[in-house]
Amino acid sequence: MRPSRARLVNAARRAMIERAELGRKLGVAGEALKPKSLYKRGRYNVGAAVDDTAHAVQKQFRNNRLPIALAAAAGLAWLFRDPIREHAPRVGRKLRDLAEAGLEKIRPHDQDVGEDSEITEDQDETAQ
Repeated sequence: MRPSRARLVNAARRAMIERAELGRKLGVAGEALKPKSLYKRGRYNVGAAVDDTAHAVQKQFRNNRLPIALAAAAGLAWLFRDPIREHAPRVGRKLRDLAEAGLEKIRPHDQDVGEDSEITEDQDETAQ
């Protein structure tokens, strides 16, 4: 009778251990399914996805700076196309006036040009 009693005690001990393990796992699962835990896990997963996306975007921008910059400039120009159409002629006229004024300051006056050319012609004739 002893061997069967020892087997029963061992079986009862194993059953208690398994029951405790199942209770622990159930407690962990119950904690994991609470709304607060689900919210925290979801927020963590979204944060991780945003971080991964940010790193991917940074890598692409580092590798393709010029095409992305051109696309961004084209996008901004498209967004502001109506104000550009409205103000571009006025800005163009102002730029043209500024350029003409700058050229007037650089260009010598017509009277000075005539006198200089005569002097140089006279000097050329005397040198020969």
